[in-house]
Amino acid sequence: MSQTKYITAPLPMETMPPGVPYIIGNEAAERFCYYGMKTVLIIFMTKFLLNRQGELAVMSNEEAKGYYHLFVAGVYFFPILGAILADAVWGKFRTIFYLSLVYCLGNFALAADQTRIGLFVGLFLITLGAGGIKSSVSANVGDQFGPKNKHLLEKVFGWFYFSINFGSFFSTLLTPVLLDHFSRKDLYGESAKHLGPAIAFGVPGVLMALATLIFWLGRKKFVHIPPGGSTMLKEATSREGLTVIAKLGVLYLFIAMFWALYEQTGGAWVLQAENMDRRLLTWLQPVEQQLVAAGFGFLDGLSSFEVKAAQVQAINPLLIMVMIPLFSYVIYPGVNRVVRLTPLRKMAVGMFLMVVTFAISAYAEMLIGGERRPPTIWWQLLAFFLLTAAELMVSITALEFSYTQAPKKMKSLIMGLYLLSSAVGNLFTACVNFFIENPDGTSRLPGASYYWFFAGLMFVTSLLFCVYAAFYKEKTYIQDGAAE
Repeated sequence: MSQTKYITAPLPMETMPPGVPYIIGNEAAERFCYYGMKTVLIIFMTKFLLNRQGELAVMSNEEAKGYYHLFVAGVYFFPILGAILADAVWGKFRTIFYLSLVYCLGNFALAADQTRIGLFVGLFLITLGAGGIKSSVSANVGDQFGPKNKHLLEKVFGWFYFSINFGSFFSTLLTPVLLDHFSRKDLYGESAKHLGPAIAFGVPGVLMALATLIFWLGRKKFVHIPPGGSTMLKEATSREGLTVIAKLGVLYLFIAMFWALYEQTGGAWVLQAENMDRRLLTWLQPVEQQLVAAGFGFLDGLSSFEVKAAQVQAINPLLIMVMIPLFSYVIYPGVNRVVRLTPLRKMAVGMFLMVVTFAISAYAEMLIGGERRPPTIWWQLLAFFLLTAAELMVSITALEFSYTQAPKKMKSLIMGLYLLSSAVGNLFTACVNFFIENPDGTSRLPGASYYWFFAGLMFVTSLLFCVYAAFYKEKTYIQDGAAE
């Protein structure tokens, strides 16, 4: 798999590079896989986990949340190791391709064994595979661009993020349905306890295999920046390299708290949604009754349509796909006419939005504890709307900012450090959840106090970020173009 037969520098062109569709197609399929299995993971651990005798042996809510965040932390820890492999040894293509195969094995391990052994083996392989390729995939996007088309970087990172959410939207809707349908004993008997999780984890595994195939098919279309070997290590340990790592490292510590809150949408928020009224269209009941009486019988039951707790997360990628063009072509240009909206300013606004998001979650939890009837899921949907806006301003911006601020031989390494911020954030949340669990399974931060705790931490973090950002000095690095 010699890289000499591949393009090794960006082409001298002003348009979109030819390899971009393959990278984005690969990312859409891979994200379908990752978010599909992650969407049902905490439901699986609290409702479907078996022992070696095939009997239910589920985790408590706090234990499941702890392991969930440990898994996500692992996914965002391994990018730093994958980055070293990509930048110094294998190059990005081989790193992504080989570790994608490991990723596939992890999904099939989850599908094959529903015990804790299968769970931990599968999750370890997925953290190794998904984490190992993460920094290289995003850096590989930026590598396609040279001096003549670098102006397209902001748009392509937006579309790259769009593909992530395109895949995750459909998997978030589909995977809970697969889990519930194939777990029905009235249809599949005793085999249902094995079949449901096997299908729910197996389908994402098939999509990961498809993602790997798409990536391999595009190998001669996109740029392969050769691994830097000792050059990469010298650049990383040079005065300039260490300065970049130190500057961005401090920045990433602030972003880590953002991820500590954000990733709870797949953990604490799913468990919260279980205790909410998930009928989206109850407000249509009077209109529905009139329409049914007028002869539109097929509309009967529309107002009682209920989403599954794990499916509520699908609103996030759906909103992302709508809001990316809205922010890119309307909101950002409009704000820039009034005040220059730098990447650091975008991130600061996003962090404060996350404070408001968790304040809403805290209020919803107060309603759960104080009302006889479950509060409407629309409270959580409102929180998702603000969280998505915060994600656009922090995640996409930080992704592009990390690439442009990284020296040429350190692109994957810096991306790995950026993704490590999510690992730190999730590790923090995991530790909090393990710490607050009492021996009897209750929590030291019950109800709304759990959400207020994280909202307060995010508020303090946002203030400190603003102080640091005011003194941060930017320096941009872009890959050299091919000779004309």
